[in-house]
Amino acid sequence: MATEQTSRGRHGGSRRGPKQRKPPRRGALLLALAITVLVVAWGYLVKTAVDFGTAARDGEDAAWGFLAIACTGAAACLFIGLILVARLLRALGITGGDRPPPSDEPAAPPRAPGGRRASR
Repeated sequence: MATEQTSRGRHGGSRRGPKQRKPPRRGALLLALAITVLVVAWGYLVKTAVDFGTAARDGEDAAWGFLAIACTGAAACLFIGLILVARLLRALGITGGDRPPPSDEPAAPPRAPGGRRASR
């Protein structure tokens, strides 16, 4: 009397289930939200800088200072937004994390199979 289990062998099947996709992390969603806010702020500051530039060319002296502030703010928003994009890509696993730098030393020669006892 052979049972079905003995005909398949002792370890007949895999006990692992199919891989499930992990939902996006909360940190990744916060990064995406922060990036969106920074892009909107950058667009508003660029539009404001254009308006101040027009006013400054028309002869308003105080507009030059506001133009400089708006340009600096727009550049800062863009810079911080790009940094957050890099962090988001790392959090999503699209880019690699911190990898050790390649060493300048040559690779060790391959070891003989079997260890010390086999090499005697």
